[in-house]
Amino acid sequence: MNVKSVEKQEKSMVELVIEVGREEFEAAIDKVYKKQRGKISVPGFRKGHAPRKIIEGMYGSGVFYEDAINEIYPEAYAKAVEQEGLDEVAYPHVEMMEVGKDGFTFKATVAVRPEVKLGAYKDLTAPKETVTVTEEDIDGEMKPLIERASRLVTVSREAKTGDTVVMDFEGFKDGVPFDGGKAEGYSLELGSGSFIPGFEDQMVGMKADEEKEINVTFPEDYHADDLAGKAVVFKVKVHEVKEKETPVLDDEFAKDVSEFETLEALRADLGKKLQERRETQAENAFRDAIMEQVVSNMEVEIPEDMVDYQADKLVDDYARRITSQGIPYETYLSMMGLTPDMMKAQAKESALRQVQVDLALRAVAAAENIEITDEEKEAEIKKLSEEYSMPVEQVKAVVVEKELVNELRNRKASELIFGSAKAGKAPAKKTAAKKSTAKKAEADGETKTTAKKTTTKKTAAKKAEEKTEE
Repeated sequence: MNVKSVEKQEKSMVELVIEVGREEFEAAIDKVYKKQRGKISVPGFRKGHAPRKIIEGMYGSGVFYEDAINEIYPEAYAKAVEQEGLDEVAYPHVEMMEVGKDGFTFKATVAVRPEVKLGAYKDLTAPKETVTVTEEDIDGEMKPLIERASRLVTVSREAKTGDTVVMDFEGFKDGVPFDGGKAEGYSLELGSGSFIPGFEDQMVGMKADEEKEINVTFPEDYHADDLAGKAVVFKVKVHEVKEKETPVLDDEFAKDVSEFETLEALRADLGKKLQERRETQAENAFRDAIMEQVVSNMEVEIPEDMVDYQADKLVDDYARRITSQGIPYETYLSMMGLTPDMMKAQAKESALRQVQVDLALRAVAAAENIEITDEEKEAEIKKLSEEYSMPVEQVKAVVVEKELVNELRNRKASELIFGSAKAGKAPAKKTAAKKSTAKKAEADGETKTTAKKTTTKKTAAKKAEEKTEE
């Protein structure tokens, strides 16, 4: 392998022209021949015993070239990258230039880690919310427990919103029953919004054994085209009306739904856990705001290939998690009405954020001369061993040391950033409507900026301590 030229291009792209000589190419061709000869039939020879020159004479001298190139070029590329000391951050774009009996030459264009010019990253200030928990908040935490302990009891009165009716129904369009419009013994909570608009409202006031025709119109965006926007009639018969009976909130209730002996102890525990959750959320929001400043203060031009590479890794990771749950990834995409391209497009915003944060933390670690000792590496490997219940040696076999060191350096860099940061007073909260509008505008603005160019200083980086793979 010989690197004929190295050319730096715009946006941290590097073009390599790599030559593979005759001897290396010949060895690769012979290796491919030996793999494939058993599949090639040649008259006059037993299958798998035809000499290479006979096969090349029949099918052309370049019959094995393509497979030989695929066999050898990845290693040649890897050696070239190592020889030139390139810190590649994406898959290369490979273009074959010349191929012949004396070898081949190819061009590989690859994104390398861009230079970062840091701005301020120490002694930054951001708002931090002061967390409080009220009795009303604890009441809200009690609701799921009350819901689970509640039961439905049959009543003889007319149904009202909040009741559950047990009914038979059948739907008709133009006097003809339609598919999926019939059920028997169906339980429906009135006011839940489970059925199309208008259906549940017309059920209010019905009693057991009462029959009724309900006229409704399906929404224009209903998933079944033959019913979308169509007027239909449902014939319903109510069998039972049930109301929800909630438990008495006392010490016995606390014993039934938790490990606590008293209602007071249960509420205190719920309040404590809610306080801890809100404090964690406030801390995360504070750190997000600080890291947003670090990213906004730095100057770097991020190659698009780097973001694409990270987006592919996020999608691959998500696909593995879906598959581990027993659902083929292709089936999941079909069920959700998604395509691989749609999944990647959705992942790109998170990928850009991860790339920005990783670049920022690497730059801080370099600026602060942060190093990782052998003891720190061993401690992290031991921690991973305990976390995943794997022997230490097995962890060492699967962990890439370079990635482990980078993760530990980034962690120290983030500790330095957040350790020097100062919390300011959180601004007064806007009304829900205004806040929603503001967030939408901000999101729209970021989308437009990213579409123009993936230059940091525009998009907020979030989750500073999020693990970012290389």
